[in-house]
Amino acid sequence: MSSITEEHKPIPRNASLAPPAISAAMIRRKRLGAAFAPRFFLLLIIGLIWLGPASIHPQFLYGMLAWDLLVLVAWFVDFAGLPKPSRVTASRVWRAPASLSVSSEISLELQNQCGRDLRVILTDNVPAALREELPVLEMTLPARGSASARYTIQPMKRGDMEIGALYIRYSSFFRLAERWAVAELSGKVRVYPNLEVARQHAIYMIRSRQIDLERRRSRTRGQGREFESLREYQEGDDLRTLCWSASARRGKLITRQFQIERSQSIWLVLDTGRLMRAKISGLSKLDYATGAALSLAEVALGSGDRVGLLSYGRAVRQRVMPGRGGSHLRHIIENLAQVKEEATESNPLQAAAALLGKQSRRSLAVWITDLAETAITPEVIDAARLLLSRHVVVLLVIGQPDLGEMASRTPDSVERMYLSAAAQEMTHRREVLLALLRQRGALALEVDSAGAAAAAVNSYLEVKERNLL
Repeated sequence: MSSITEEHKPIPRNASLAPPAISAAMIRRKRLGAAFAPRFFLLLIIGLIWLGPASIHPQFLYGMLAWDLLVLVAWFVDFAGLPKPSRVTASRVWRAPASLSVSSEISLELQNQCGRDLRVILTDNVPAALREELPVLEMTLPARGSASARYTIQPMKRGDMEIGALYIRYSSFFRLAERWAVAELSGKVRVYPNLEVARQHAIYMIRSRQIDLERRRSRTRGQGREFESLREYQEGDDLRTLCWSASARRGKLITRQFQIERSQSIWLVLDTGRLMRAKISGLSKLDYATGAALSLAEVALGSGDRVGLLSYGRAVRQRVMPGRGGSHLRHIIENLAQVKEEATESNPLQAAAALLGKQSRRSLAVWITDLAETAITPEVIDAARLLLSRHVVVLLVIGQPDLGEMASRTPDSVERMYLSAAAQEMTHRREVLLALLRQRGALALEVDSAGAAAAAVNSYLEVKERNLL
């Protein structure tokens, strides 16, 4: 095996996944695009002072009327001095990709082409899936200069989302009049699986196992089938590894050294059916499954293997043939972002047939799913058995945490006793089904949502270490 550090180095992505920056000149909002600023109303309230003298002599009401007219004229003068919306350009800049449950920043930048300072209030039309409340930002925009303000988002849903226009209110230093404008910065943003956690997790897993893998390095050599190097024969070497041609040339026994194969095919199989819609800590099981798939893709591609993706519901939805490199990782990330849950039952037998039809050479299929609580054997078990005839199968079942808690809880009432008994029966049945798959040669285990990524990477490394492919 070559150097673990080099072999498992995370692959850099070729291009940023952050949406491109969008710029547009502001245009007038509504017909007039004008409004009264707070100070205008404040001055009108101050004019009510005239009501005191007016209670003594009605002629003082003319003084209040004159004050109001003066304030109105001041408003017109202030409004006339405000630049037209087209003199201000707005931009929306993404500082990082939109990643599931990860906070990132969006920068709103304004460019002022007029010779007057402006006080600006921005409201960005962001969907609720990115941010619960609309961001409202304030800034001072200098004359013939620029300014920017930032706000954070934390997406809670993957996939493509529409982000709307930027609404702007700006006024002068006097803050009597306001202009209302809008910048058409509408567009589509794609929310990816948790990129940072996936990469950090992959690096952590690699580092935590690096010492152990180096310790086994001497034992790993010779177990694989990929030629690595030649060396002199040592006592205890397998005679079948002798290279007779090299021995004849050198006049001494030479043996071949082998390493664990690379460029093997790894398939990520994701169930998108009804069972994967269950929510755990605000995210669906499918969200955790896509995160685990991304972590495994990082490690497998960094190891030199080829990674493919297959997601299925009632039919096969996404299919990415195995490939290598940073551009292929980008392709997988784009597809994982668009994997959606379905309200119907999935069809795992069709997915298994599709994989067998596309992958004839022996490969590793990491299948992430959940088990239906039925009296008959779930179809995913039969589908995994079908794949075992040709491929190595790792079946990861994402369990429900409250089921285990209910099964282990001591009941304090008759109702809870029945609930506990039902939970224990369901837990036992799942264990029996997974044990049957293990007897057939699959690596089958039930994991919690937080441990899905670790289980996927560990299972992959175990398969590689044991040379099961």
